[in-house]
Amino acid sequence: MAKPPIPQEILSAGAAPILTVDMHTTGEPTRIIYSGFPELKGSTLLQKRADAEANHDHVRGRLMLEPRGHKEMYGALIVNDTDLTAAGEADVGVLFMHTAGYSPMCGHATIAVSRFLVDFDPESCPGLFPKRNFQLDEKTMTTALKLHCPCGVVDVTVPVVNGPHGRLQSDPARPVSFINVDSYATGIDVAILVPEEYRWPELDARTSLTADFSYGGAFYCLVDAEQLGFKDGLRSSDLAALSRATAKLRDAIVANPQYKVYFQHPSEPELGYFYGVIVRDQKRGVPAEGADGAEVGLCFFGAQQVDRSPCGSGSAARRALAHAKHGWPPEKKWTYHCFLSDDCGGLGGFSAHVVGKPAEGQDKSGRAGDRVRVRVEGQAFYIGFATFFVEATDGISASGFVA
Repeated sequence: MAKPPIPQEILSAGAAPILTVDMHTTGEPTRIIYSGFPELKGSTLLQKRADAEANHDHVRGRLMLEPRGHKEMYGALIVNDTDLTAAGEADVGVLFMHTAGYSPMCGHATIAVSRFLVDFDPESCPGLFPKRNFQLDEKTMTTALKLHCPCGVVDVTVPVVNGPHGRLQSDPARPVSFINVDSYATGIDVAILVPEEYRWPELDARTSLTADFSYGGAFYCLVDAEQLGFKDGLRSSDLAALSRATAKLRDAIVANPQYKVYFQHPSEPELGYFYGVIVRDQKRGVPAEGADGAEVGLCFFGAQQVDRSPCGSGSAARRALAHAKHGWPPEKKWTYHCFLSDDCGGLGGFSAHVVGKPAEGQDKSGRAGDRVRVRVEGQAFYIGFATFFVEATDGISASGFVA
């Protein structure tokens, strides 16, 4: 392979290069950062995330924003040493980031990162993932890993084939699956008041709407498109109007203290915040093979960033909500689509179902439904590799920008 036709002096004249691999999961990008990010301080993963926010946020901006990224970019930073990897409860850690900050959980990125962790060559990058020790399940041709995310440990299963040099290699033809952290509904059929300053045109004269709240590693408000005033359901031509409506809805919820109960984390206060709004169209969607039904959804998060994928943590939250609201049996498998997968005839949809029975005797404070473990599956694909750097005199791109 040819080397870049750029003098080495240019590469070494500015900030240390950062090495990434880019992947997509149903169109949603994941820029995986595996070398060059500043070393993070702290003994726990959440402390390391706080250090990244406080002291290295310009690096997040450099990688997520223009000119290296764009307004819909998403990233994942591999973190070898965390409190749970030290305790033997996880194999490796990860921090999720986007154009406006950091995420407590991300399903689409979990799917991508897990493929990458199986595939990378430890000989060419010996410092990455030192606890790499995959065991092959010969019956299913899969391997497993425990990924420490900010919300907790996620159990991932990656389909594999026997690759060259005697190493396992991920199988792109089969979906990756993960069993999420405990997911649960926090509010069912909640009446949301919409004061005058928060209304949008499609709401017409209504002063309230009905929505649900659920947790899948992050807290979501789940609302039908019709409740927002979009009588024809979800259509890509309405994207700008949907963004305006969900932004107003988010502002109305955050401004009213009575709704805070729906996004309070039981053990980690820094994870107790309203993460995203998922707009649902339950009249559309192609069920995947073996699924019992389907629906289409669109997730807005961060600074109104649009998730191109069906949203993995959101799929867990939606399936947990269906368990609590409609009494679906655990084995009932549902397919969750985004605009892209729905337009592609169902290609790329996420499937989700409850694994096992909900735990017994749990404290129900702050919850409208039992905690359940949801298995989500989907596919991610490689699209490129990059070495990013900043020249010493480049004052525009060092922290990125939004046009």
